[in-house]
Amino acid sequence: MAILQSCTKEEYYVQDDGYDSDTISEVWEYTNVDFTSTNNYTVILGFPQATYTSDMVLVYRLAAYDGGGVGDIWKPLPETYFFPDGTLDFGYSNDFSQYDTQIVLSGYDLPTLNDSYKYDQIFRVVVIPGYFGNKMTASVDFSDYNAVIEYYHIDDSNVTKIPLK
Repeated sequence: MAILQSCTKEEYYVQDDGYDSDTISEVWEYTNVDFTSTNNYTVILGFPQATYTSDMVLVYRLAAYDGGGVGDIWKPLPETYFFPDGTLDFGYSNDFSQYDTQIVLSGYDLPTLNDSYKYDQIFRVVVIPGYFGNKMTASVDFSDYNAVIEYYHIDDSNVTKIPLK
């Protein structure tokens, strides 16, 4: 007597539209940031949690508060200021890891630089998940903070604020 057994194989197909519904962009705001000779005009801003190596990290400095309803002015780093003759006066630059970003104020004569550029600075760090940053960069101007916020549907009314003092 021969016994034949049949197996049923069920296949499930998952449609991957490329959208990761549990990965979100984040914004962290660092207040009371001071650049002094004591810290060699360098500040390290620690992240509340580690980012992925594939994430895009953008850093913006608050250059002007809301004036006349136009909104705050956020300038992207690196940010450079020049003397009228075209030589470097001063500027902000940054680098980052998964855990922090380091911001450096460098320039010609930093001790005499106007205090408004050295003390009580406010920075925003925008973290964009790697998928979004790598796949959709063509149609957003990363130098425009508001365009980035709008493009990635970030609610910046509830930014995580991290005071340094």
